[in-house]
Amino acid sequence: MDKLSTLSRFKASCPFLGRTKTSTLRSLCTSTSTRFPSISLLTERATNCPVMGPALTVRSKEIVAGYASMAGNSDIDQIHREKGVNVPADASVEMCPHASAARAAARMADDLTKAAQKDLSSKAAAAAGCPFHKAALETTAKAATVVPHPVPTATTSTSAGTSAHTSAYNYESFYRDELEKKHKDKSYRYFNNINRLANKFPVAHTAKVEDEVQVWCSNDYLGMGNNPVVLETMHRTLDRYGHGAGGTRNIAGNGALHLGLERELATLHRKDAALVFSSCYVANDATLSTLGSKLPGCVMFSDQSNHASMIQGMRHSGAKRVIFKHNDLEDLENKLKMYPKETPKLIAFESVYSMCGSIGPISEICDLAEKYGALTFLDEVHAVGLYGPRGAGVAEHLDYEAQLAAGDSPDPVPGSVMDRIDIITGTLGKSYGAVGGYIAGSDDFIDMIRSYAPGFIFTTSLPPATVAGAQASIAYQKTYLGDRQLKQVNVREAKRRFAELDIPVVPGPSHILPVLVGDAALAKAASDKLLYDHSIYVQAINYPTVAVGEERLRITVTQRHTVEQINKLVSAVDQVFTDLSINRIKDWKALGGRATVGVPGQEEVVEPIWTKEQLGEKTGTTPKTLRDGEKDVVDPQGVFVARSRFDHLLGSISGPLR
Repeated sequence: MDKLSTLSRFKASCPFLGRTKTSTLRSLCTSTSTRFPSISLLTERATNCPVMGPALTVRSKEIVAGYASMAGNSDIDQIHREKGVNVPADASVEMCPHASAARAAARMADDLTKAAQKDLSSKAAAAAGCPFHKAALETTAKAATVVPHPVPTATTSTSAGTSAHTSAYNYESFYRDELEKKHKDKSYRYFNNINRLANKFPVAHTAKVEDEVQVWCSNDYLGMGNNPVVLETMHRTLDRYGHGAGGTRNIAGNGALHLGLERELATLHRKDAALVFSSCYVANDATLSTLGSKLPGCVMFSDQSNHASMIQGMRHSGAKRVIFKHNDLEDLENKLKMYPKETPKLIAFESVYSMCGSIGPISEICDLAEKYGALTFLDEVHAVGLYGPRGAGVAEHLDYEAQLAAGDSPDPVPGSVMDRIDIITGTLGKSYGAVGGYIAGSDDFIDMIRSYAPGFIFTTSLPPATVAGAQASIAYQKTYLGDRQLKQVNVREAKRRFAELDIPVVPGPSHILPVLVGDAALAKAASDKLLYDHSIYVQAINYPTVAVGEERLRITVTQRHTVEQINKLVSAVDQVFTDLSINRIKDWKALGGRATVGVPGQEEVVEPIWTKEQLGEKTGTTPKTLRDGEKDVVDPQGVFVARSRFDHLLGSISGPLR
């Protein structure tokens, strides 16, 4: 308290002390610096001050000087012998008040010196509103213009020899500090060396070619990354058109293949037009930032669980952003009604939320959009290829029979949910096994984004082989229903098996299978244990992708996973949960629930979006899970349709696949 009383006397003269609460000062006084253990956090902060910094340096030298006359160890031993002092064998410096004080003083002096020399970013931040800092910075800047030979902090070679590059900012220290923050809050991301094998999907090898693992977290939901008709199309395209596109879309990179892919996507969603981007992250970012910046006074309404690409796009737009609770229609309407109907508005949401598996209330949001005059922006990234009779996503699936009857017509089904959506975004990098993203909508909307979005205009076009492979994949999946049916069958089986073992799966109606762990360190440990002990690769999902305390293993079950592989996965996860004492459903129930698992009064099983009729259970046409050694089905009609898309460019082809 004496120290605080002394500090309070200087509040009027020191801007830092003046604006800092007494409780904060008390905490800084009593908390030890993590980087410099012999000094407090307040002392560390003081080294940034142009007044206190030099004073502390002088004081540290004075402290050490007070003990500078102490003799070395050999001299001390001689004195002990002459005076008959018997030093115990286990004696340490701490037993001598003079020696221990000297060592503490030396450590403090060393830490003060290091603190004063640490990166100057904190000094610059502390300068705000302080006349002493301002004067010191002005003096430093003036001195920098007259000192003839500044001391270099790093040297770089030039054509004229070696020249010194001087910088007042320690960039490497800044990088390390930022990384340390990630490690401390358990949000640091680890990148495993996983190499998927084209002829063994879903098997991959690690950094060691001979070390094979089963992949259970790939977003290649249908294994189209190695579908034979896709690979054949890519080989043929590569032979004819080469590797790269040659430029941006308006400079040498706008080929027939790119235009064909965009027509395929427009037809998939029964929209006027589509536009392809380098990724769906870029598609969402570029589209939302362009719309928000161009629409006058636009207000953007965003589901709180939206993907980072949409969040960034809205931020970059500069438009007002209003966040509504996840899938909460009442909250959304309460916020919509706060703005006049004539105010431009956009509601951004997803069909399938990839970390929890929930489905957006698409039809109901369309109702609200029409009522309050808003555009609808639907992200179908985790749904295209997997839902609907042609794989157009959840919006198509909600009118399954009507969309099935419409076949491959490009015309919209009037009044259908998909028709009511203004803007649909999707990816080529998940169910379609390629890379890239896209938007689909009206002709004028697409042309406006094409003309204004920097993320489209100023980036190199996707390679021809990639574009052709993506179109072949879409055409195949439009025709063949079996892959997405079998994927749903396998997902249901895995969920059922986990439930039998009391393993907590966040309930949802989609294909997403999130196994709740509830702790970042445990999630990482479980992922590592599955990989190293069981040769099963599942990546842990931690903050900020999910909330702290809701960490999980996000498992992806594909139609190519076999009965034996599913058995191994379930057994391995069960063993890891036991080994690491991870909470099961009964444990979460005892704790009141977490992330919708074990919540009192809440169902553990949610009705899937795919009905039994749609899966062919009533007609006996449901695909069967593969056994080890069995080959995946390659649909002949799907192959024919995919091949025919390229007859005019690559020539007609028939017969066995390559």
